[in-house]
Amino acid sequence: MSGRVTAIDVNQKDPRIMFVGTASGGVWRSTDRGTSWKPVFDKQKVMSIGSIAIDQHNPDIIWVGTGEGDPRNSVSSGYGLYRSLDGGDTWHLMGLEKTRNIYRIIVSPDNSNVVYVGAIGSPWGASVHRGLYRTMDGGKTWQKILYVNDQTGVADMVMDPTNPKKIFVAMWQYHRWPWFFKSGGPGSGLYVTDDGGNHFRKITAKDGFPKGELGRIGVAVAASNPKVVYALVESKKNGLYRSEDGGKTWKLRTTKNMGGRPFYFSNIYVDPKNENNVYTLFTRVNKSIDGGKTFQRLIGRNIHPDHHAWWISPVNPKFMMDGNDGGLAITYDQGKTWRYVQNLPVGQFYHVNVDNDLPYHVFGGMQDNGSWRGPGYVWARGGIVNSYWQNLMGGDGFDVVPDPSSDRYCYAMWQEGHIGRVDLKTGYVKNIRPVLQNGKLLRCNWNTAISADPFDKNGLYFGSQFLFHTTDHGNSWQIISPDLSTNDTTKQKQAQSGGLTYDATGAENYTTITAIGPSPVKKGIIWAGTDDGNVQLTKDSGKHWENTVRKMKGLPEGSWTAQIDPSTYHAGEAFVVMNNYRQHDFYPYLYHTTNYGKSWENMVSKDNIFGYCLSFVQDPVEPKLMFLGTSSGLYVSIDSGKTWTHWTKNFPAGVPARDMVIQPREADLVVATFGRSIFILDDIRPLRELAAQGTDLLDDSIHAFTPPVAYEVSWRGEPGVFAGGASYFHGQNKPMGALLSFSVNAGVKKPVPGNKANTGQMKHPENMHSKPKSPPAKKVTIKVIDENGRVVRTLSTVPKAGINRVNWRLDRKGYRFPGSPKPKKHANETGGGGYVIPGTYKLVFSYMGHSDSTSLTVKSDPRQNISAEAMKANYALVQPVLKKLQSLAEAVDRLKESKKTMQMVNKLLPQNKPEGFADFKKLCKITSDTIKAINDDIFPPKNVQGLYSNPKLVMSKLQNAYGIIFEKEPLNTTQKLVLKQSDHIISSMLQRIDNFYKNQWAAYKKAAESMNLSPFHKEGEK
Repeated sequence: MSGRVTAIDVNQKDPRIMFVGTASGGVWRSTDRGTSWKPVFDKQKVMSIGSIAIDQHNPDIIWVGTGEGDPRNSVSSGYGLYRSLDGGDTWHLMGLEKTRNIYRIIVSPDNSNVVYVGAIGSPWGASVHRGLYRTMDGGKTWQKILYVNDQTGVADMVMDPTNPKKIFVAMWQYHRWPWFFKSGGPGSGLYVTDDGGNHFRKITAKDGFPKGELGRIGVAVAASNPKVVYALVESKKNGLYRSEDGGKTWKLRTTKNMGGRPFYFSNIYVDPKNENNVYTLFTRVNKSIDGGKTFQRLIGRNIHPDHHAWWISPVNPKFMMDGNDGGLAITYDQGKTWRYVQNLPVGQFYHVNVDNDLPYHVFGGMQDNGSWRGPGYVWARGGIVNSYWQNLMGGDGFDVVPDPSSDRYCYAMWQEGHIGRVDLKTGYVKNIRPVLQNGKLLRCNWNTAISADPFDKNGLYFGSQFLFHTTDHGNSWQIISPDLSTNDTTKQKQAQSGGLTYDATGAENYTTITAIGPSPVKKGIIWAGTDDGNVQLTKDSGKHWENTVRKMKGLPEGSWTAQIDPSTYHAGEAFVVMNNYRQHDFYPYLYHTTNYGKSWENMVSKDNIFGYCLSFVQDPVEPKLMFLGTSSGLYVSIDSGKTWTHWTKNFPAGVPARDMVIQPREADLVVATFGRSIFILDDIRPLRELAAQGTDLLDDSIHAFTPPVAYEVSWRGEPGVFAGGASYFHGQNKPMGALLSFSVNAGVKKPVPGNKANTGQMKHPENMHSKPKSPPAKKVTIKVIDENGRVVRTLSTVPKAGINRVNWRLDRKGYRFPGSPKPKKHANETGGGGYVIPGTYKLVFSYMGHSDSTSLTVKSDPRQNISAEAMKANYALVQPVLKKLQSLAEAVDRLKESKKTMQMVNKLLPQNKPEGFADFKKLCKITSDTIKAINDDIFPPKNVQGLYSNPKLVMSKLQNAYGIIFEKEPLNTTQKLVLKQSDHIISSMLQRIDNFYKNQWAAYKKAAESMNLSPFHKEGEK
């Protein structure tokens, strides 16, 4: 469950340090040979990575080119070239923003200031910013040193490892339209320079290259023998060519088994120790051991298919790394065995949905990684691990819709509208894709639109060029619309797509429905948007349709309908996400109507939004709260879209936010990112309150937000592993217990005495003129008060200005065990004193003399039949024992203080040994021995070598009682007996200690005082 890896580089001086770039998930660094990974590019504007180059002379310098270089229909764009000077910790934009997609970077091994950057350019439009760039001053200035035309960019580039002045550059003319792809043209060709880029020579048919128009070319130079150069050439007949004179002349080696989709895969690599070992990357990875004459499969289905990045150690060719559509794999035996990296969360989700289970599930489909269902959170330890996720269907995964009629089923889809009803219990998939009765072609988009019917639990909508509706889970379908697209036949030639090499996979299917939005407010109102620019509306369940797109002022013709979000408040209101980047227009479009499309307003502009729009959701409770997903991150508005704020808290700044949904019961925002898998923002209620009341709310000294219901649940262990280590993926889980949110004002001051506005907050007005003994603690305290007015828990935290959140584990104030250290002054209260009873609790938030309050509902575990009465009865039995345990802890503290007092007395003994000295020394020993005997019966000896356990010790006997503190079900006979025995043990020990102080300690104290040895005020007795 990972995603496309597009670039790899390794620190050759320290191979433990690795960097990988991903198609739209940023840059990741490992410092332990790929065991664990950390994202290091999350603050940048874009997350699509085309190339990575470490300066091997100074590995702290890393160059990253943004914008992936394999231009499939879901290609992501970049925003220039970045450099790090500190090993990837921080990054600086070095220019070339308009190149959009940078596919190759080479740092000169002779001079770190000389860097070559190959811009393949955006596939969606012509641009003069394509070509090869060079800097001679470390990136301060750039010179374009190779340019062919505005449709031709750098598809590959390699340097002769023995001659930094000699560089091969593959130029590729190509263009992608929403409805077609063409690879090849007069601009394509392989160039070579022998003087570091000052002059280039084009390799032609006279040199042995194929005649006619060329397409994409991959090139590789053998490090062990640089005269051997390979070129994977797309032409009228694709073939692998080899030169044995450094690129002067070429010969065809083979046309078989070296790859079949050059637009998407055109990479070739040579073993650095053997010029005859050649690797080609495509759907599989094939290897030749005879210099490219024949190829055999190296990687089949044992590793995810579709391979885009490859790295071979220059000193140990058995050590290789492979980047593919499913993530990253590493081999140390030249491909015999591979280790798949399981902890790179860079999945590219197209859609996301949720159900209403408790805990709820998340559904979604990923680019080339199928469709899945997994938990939004788990009531288990260890976080959300991969094994929780259930694979629903294969292929490219798209929209997944939970079946509203039964939580056992969902609808899942793969490309071109292949849809099935999935039995989540058995895994059985029933194909329900509709078929036209007259045999006419059904045009379904690569990412076909489906939507549940909000008024029929058995209903579903499906889009091709027509809108289909079913009322029986897809067993039968009815067409409820005419062709809603433009039906432009000039843009329906997908069977011819590809250019020199056919690539008719359905990815360019066009004039189709891509978004369906049935109104949840009024039955019969349905919106349908197409990929070719139509936004259609019916008010009568499909009998009549109106195209409203012409009312969208400023929208370019043919823009793509990405999403339609009908309002949950008003029947005539809807939000439509449009984008036009597929026609080289990266402007944001989010249109809003309140009158059934009679007029529209674009709610965004390039002045307040970076990137184009992908998704939108309006909060179903507070209409002013809105979320917008763009190609470069997540935005939030609390004023109905008048202003937008880029959300970067625990969320990558530049990741595409492809789809969003709000879980209605828990108010969680679930975001499907196209490159970083799923993110969940737990509990957006604070944002709702901000939207409803305005940002003036944040001016309050302290404000308590209404918390969500908290469940007092039992937690399981994580499945399938006890301790998975650093390579095991653990997704962050929702914290156990209650999420408590509040805001504080950074400029808040302690209330001024006598200020009437604050009088009600002064607990002791009679002391308001007294000088405080110490400055007020800059902590927020949260008192949890039960229905009887008792404070059951006090939480404390040091806040930051603005909204804060703390987690309460639904526990009571803890009881200190004997021997544990006393809490320090101003220390936070410890918990662990057992669970609170389900019910309603008052929460009082206090800060710098100001306070606010709210209430919290605590519910019991819905999976267990546990009553509040049973928990109350348990607490009534446990509490007396806990109080006695606290008394024992205090008694042990007193013994410890008494021991210190005796040590001080001994230091005060005179040297001349006065009368009674010997008797006093005997009394000292008896007293000390008694304290030791009591401690020895309670605690195990210190500094014991090995494992030590003595069941006769008091602490050993009390261990069984501790777990009963957290028991929810009615205590059984055994547990009650344990409590009774524990009560007796504690009582006996307390009596023993009390007898000691009444007898031996009193005698010792009297004797010490008679000798004028009386430091007992140090002991802390009252």
